[in-house]
Amino acid sequence: MSRLIIYISILFIITSCSNETTYSGKILNQDKFQDINFTNKEKLISELGNPSYIDPIQNKFFYFSEKSEKKSIFKKKINYSYIFVFKMDDKNQIIETKVFNTKEIKNIKFSEDKTSNEIVQRGLLERVFGGVGTQQELPTTP
Repeated sequence: MSRLIIYISILFIITSCSNETTYSGKILNQDKFQDINFTNKEKLISELGNPSYIDPIQNKFFYFSEKSEKKSIFKKKINYSYIFVFKMDDKNQIIETKVFNTKEIKNIKFSEDKTSNEIVQRGLLERVFGGVGTQQELPTTP
């Protein structure tokens, strides 16, 4: 029984001492963080690849990149965590670029932009179930 406890303790010590680097999203070099001022969609995709998410309504491209290191079971360090947002016009020219450091989430402010919701103004039930309900009698006269 004591050997089993010793083996489990040794295994626990060995596994907790290993370093593990984890990447989430796009794997970007630190050099690419310095030069993100792209002018058009073609140049952006050729440099950074396909985006993590595309917003088709507002024509925005989102890139997420994070690198973290786990040194032990209880110690995880995030080296960097960024979200890059590129807004384009109808000619695929980048008109706005924003960078959010999600590692410092306290500094991120919520946007005041609101999406119009016309379906609620017209009535959601009317839009979804507009043709459902009691049928009106049609006249049968020729």
